Amino acid sequence: MNKPALWTKDFIGISLTNFFLFMTFYFLLVTLPVYVLNELNGTETEAGLATTVFLISAILIRFISGQWVEHFGKKNVLIASLALFLVAAIIYPFVSGLSTLLVLRFFHGIGFGMATTAAGAIVADIIPNSRRGEGMGYYVMSMNLAMAIGPFAGLAIMNEWGIHAGFIVCMLVALIALLVSFSLKKDIIALGEPVVPFKLDLSPGNLIEKSALPIALTGTFFAIVYAAILSFVSVYAEELHIGAAAGFFFVVYAVVIVLSRPFTGRWFDQYGANVIVYPSIVLFAAGLLLLSQAGGAGLFLIAAGVIGLGWGTLFPGFQTIAISKARPEKKALATATFLSLFDLGIGFGSFVMGAVAAGLGFKMLYAACAVYVLAGVIVYYFVQKNKTEPGHSSQ
Repeated sequence: MNKPALWTKDFIGISLTNFFLFMTFYFLLVTLPVYVLNELNGTETEAGLATTVFLISAILIRFISGQWVEHFGKKNVLIASLALFLVAAIIYPFVSGLSTLLVLRFFHGIGFGMATTAAGAIVADIIPNSRRGEGMGYYVMSMNLAMAIGPFAGLAIMNEWGIHAGFIVCMLVALIALLVSFSLKKDIIALGEPVVPFKLDLSPGNLIEKSALPIALTGTFFAIVYAAILSFVSVYAEELHIGAAAGFFFVVYAVVIVLSRPFTGRWFDQYGANVIVYPSIVLFAAGLLLLSQAGGAGLFLIAAGVIGLGWGTLFPGFQTIAISKARPEKKALATATFLSLFDLGIGFGSFVMGAVAAGLGFKMLYAACAVYVLAGVIVYYFVQKNKTEPGHSSQ
């Protein structure tokens, strides 16, 4: 039997939109702290606030953007959010103080939170059920590639031409994301469907998708450790006197994901989630252990590859499970629930892991993280126990 098509025009379009959206996010993630410290004369704490405020607004808006997606349509919300995201990007060169920057980051986060929710709902509709693990893996890979290219390009452009040149690049990338989104097909609306005025429902059932909650909380458990990589791996590289290798950490990470994705996603669909998730947890822990033992660039970059294979496979697997368990009309809310709790884990993890690193040092931090991740096998076992697995399709 022939497989249903995955690489359709809409799937390519939404993956490219996601790539350019996250390119801007990661570009600013690494350059704005430098901008706050060097040009706005802020402190390290204030530099961290630029990211914290952005994530807080993205998390808050996701709790209601799922309802907007259901009422106004996925494509309409995506275009509106990307337009807001672009407007925010255009304002960065005109920022003159820290307070203004933080207000701008709040509104930029709103556009980002809405866009990621709408894009996740669109891709959930586009991917054939029998290829959900494979398709979600490729979709998340667009984010992984942005994570490799964005910081690398951001630092290179800022060092060569200055932060304002970087802001111009961000505008162009955000504009491309918006333009690509116009190519997506419109939502199908039944003829004669009555037009009902939108009414925001703040009841728990409309803010959080209960079916996605167990796996979303499991993702949060692992996101706390992932924050230690996002926030401190470059600082750790400086401590090891291999600062030049820091820029290549996420490049190696992304290359391994690209090479492994054709196999891991297909195995998820054929054999079920557990066949992928359990080995991925072990690989994630092994990568962290290798990172804790790194004394030079060689082991440091090998650890990047192992972490890429582990966490880079685990994250899309969890998101696939979250979406698969939700009813069709609740997939947008399931996406919002999963991503909001994931971002909460990143935000909480950045704070906690920073405190742990201050007390134990980075080597002990990553060794402790390896043990923590391995304990996640037990967490996942109890979450998935006696539950129907997504994937495992007979094709």
